[in-house]
Amino acid sequence: MKKYRKILAMLAVLAIVLVLSGCSNTPITDKSTGFWDGLIILNFSRAIIWLSNLFGHSYGLGIIVFTLIIRVIILPLMIFQTRNMVAMQEVQPQMKALQKKYSSRDMETQQKLQAEMKKLYAKHGVHPMASMLPMLVQLPILIALYQAIWRTQVLKSGSFLWLQLGSKDPYYVLPILAALFTFASSWLAMKSQPEQNGMTTSMTYLMPVIILITAINVPSALSLYWVISNAFQVGQTLLLQNPFKINREREAKKQAERDRKRTLEKARKRAIRNHKR
Repeated sequence: MKKYRKILAMLAVLAIVLVLSGCSNTPITDKSTGFWDGLIILNFSRAIIWLSNLFGHSYGLGIIVFTLIIRVIILPLMIFQTRNMVAMQEVQPQMKALQKKYSSRDMETQQKLQAEMKKLYAKHGVHPMASMLPMLVQLPILIALYQAIWRTQVLKSGSFLWLQLGSKDPYYVLPILAALFTFASSWLAMKSQPEQNGMTTSMTYLMPVIILITAINVPSALSLYWVISNAFQVGQTLLLQNPFKINREREAKKQAERDRKRTLEKARKRAIRNHKR
């Protein structure tokens, strides 16, 4: 049942992405109407233009600053999601032990498994579906930011550094940076996991390739957004899901458990010797 709930949740997220990203591709203007175009995308576009004017009429800086503002606003959601995900990773070995113990597929055994897993989740303060809520909230925001850049003509008409924001990066610097930051973020997150699987490893290497190919073929305004957003993600991962810190703490716990067992074993042997005397 849990597996089906996860699948349904992922399908719901995908449906939201498809609906919002496919609403319209017409340019955003002051005459845009509707909840999505007239209220969300238009105001995102206005905010970026206002920030651009604030920073010397630089649309590139406007895109950078607004992207950072949005990432900071949704940071509390990401903190909640990351903490729950890290906690879920820590209980994975115990979950696998329970699944092995209650491996029979009959109804009674599966009910016992579900009951034990609920106790395990409650003990560690995690919920398998808790990470879905932040995703449902942040995806529309990130899609709105993407579309505000994509569909606002003036944002693609300016220049920034060596870039014409409405044209592709001629030197492929932004696509390469976007791919590198995507890889760095995924690699750091993967290294924090106690157990790694083939799917996680494949996505770690596949996503940067997809980002690279896509960024090469879109206006540099969008590539700039991806670079800043993915660079922020790297910093966020280091702050919230630092694999070096997590692995040190994990190893310290394992060492403490080994020391505890060693102490108990020595105490048991000492008790046996004293008893023989």
